[in-house]
Amino acid sequence: MGSNSDTACTDNVALSIKEANLLMQTAYDSQKLIAGLDQIKVDRIVEAMVEAGYKNARRLAVMAVEETKIGVAEDKEIKNRFATRNVHEYIKNMRTAGIIKEEPDKGVVEIASPMGVVVGIIPTTNPTSTILYKAIIAVKSRNSIVFSPHPRAIKCSLEAARLMEEAAVSAGAPKGLINCLSVTTREATDELMHHLKTSVILATGGSAMVKAAYSSGNPAYGVGPGNVPAFIERSADITDAIEKIISSKTFDNGTVCASEQAIVTEAIIAERVIDELKKQGGYFVSGADLAALENIVIQPNGGVNPKVVGQSPETIASLAGITIPEGTKVIVASLKGVGKDFPLSAEKLCPVLGLYIEKDWKEACERCFELLQYGGLGHSLVIHSKNEDIIREFAIKKPVFRILVNTPSSQGAIGYTTGVAPALTLGCGTLGGSITSDNVTPLHLINIKRLAYHLPEKTGKAAGKPSSFFYTKAEITRAIEELIKAGSK
Repeated sequence: MGSNSDTACTDNVALSIKEANLLMQTAYDSQKLIAGLDQIKVDRIVEAMVEAGYKNARRLAVMAVEETKIGVAEDKEIKNRFATRNVHEYIKNMRTAGIIKEEPDKGVVEIASPMGVVVGIIPTTNPTSTILYKAIIAVKSRNSIVFSPHPRAIKCSLEAARLMEEAAVSAGAPKGLINCLSVTTREATDELMHHLKTSVILATGGSAMVKAAYSSGNPAYGVGPGNVPAFIERSADITDAIEKIISSKTFDNGTVCASEQAIVTEAIIAERVIDELKKQGGYFVSGADLAALENIVIQPNGGVNPKVVGQSPETIASLAGITIPEGTKVIVASLKGVGKDFPLSAEKLCPVLGLYIEKDWKEACERCFELLQYGGLGHSLVIHSKNEDIIREFAIKKPVFRILVNTPSSQGAIGYTTGVAPALTLGCGTLGGSITSDNVTPLHLINIKRLAYHLPEKTGKAAGKPSSFFYTKAEITRAIEELIKAGSK
């Protein structure tokens, strides 16, 4: 006879699956309605969502930290503001409805077609900002969305989704456009990913979750792990480089997947790099303390220990049973290799850094390659240098799709301190098992129809066909102009 807890668990799973199916139907029906809206109406709805998210950025950040016990409220507030205003600034003039491009000379007209229902998988590390961002880009592209939040972030995720839905409806969107599971189970998430009405999945989470999304049978965009090396080359401004690395690694206590995981530098400047690290709040561990840190940060079978994710250096040191000075910003471990024998060479979603000292930039280049192969292919790499030849050499040869130059990696990769598309879903390309190497925008959530007119001068007149069968360029141009006028009404 089963226990009461087993019965409750079974009931919970059944309830969550039922809710998943209900929300999918609601989202499917709502999407059919928003698909008929023009660009002006869509943009008005998106603007309302942006303002609601921005206005509540602080409150949502505090909710997220209180519920998940991960990260820093001030930094999560910045993420929420980034996910709304910064993203909107980039996408506000983006055409995602009706005719989005026309090329009279080629006789081609491009027409946006929404994908349908988006399933958004939400991580515990960045719950509210990820919901704001995914809801905004989904609606901008005239899709509906159903969120599956992390079990440790249900309350704050529900509130973020509620704000987005409420703002959208107030601006003229159909009800049921933005939905979120209130009962989260693995089975319910699986139901969403495999659902017949799912058009595309936006998966943010651990490697297992991303792999499950790609194995669902539905199209998916996934975020792979980031084991980001930061190379400090001899020509770099060392003080500035360390300041930026620490500002990135301490941002929300290292929860951004693009945060630096190891510093790689040349022997000729190693002493200056180490001195600057210590001066700016880095504390080096070795011997028994290093072993204790390895044991608490990385699990025996690999992967970061959830207990240290997004925690402060003081909390991590306490868990490891080691003592660190007051004011420590990052804990640093000097490492000699990469792999299972060097646990801290893996991705660490907390303010812990590895340090490698190499003979010259060529050997540093190889070390960076090793680190990327050990869990970061396709994601990001940082280089601090004034030598453009070496910067370009790294860019050409490194197996990543974001090479960030003289900028904090966490903020640079997402487009906060660089000119890349502002996004919280960062594709890792085929190297990282992803369908795209881009920072994901609304354009990744539309299909494009192409109206293609016959070009007689390309092929000549077909045998036996009357001349009226062919169109001149002038006729094609007039036809396209008429389509544009019709599409703008």
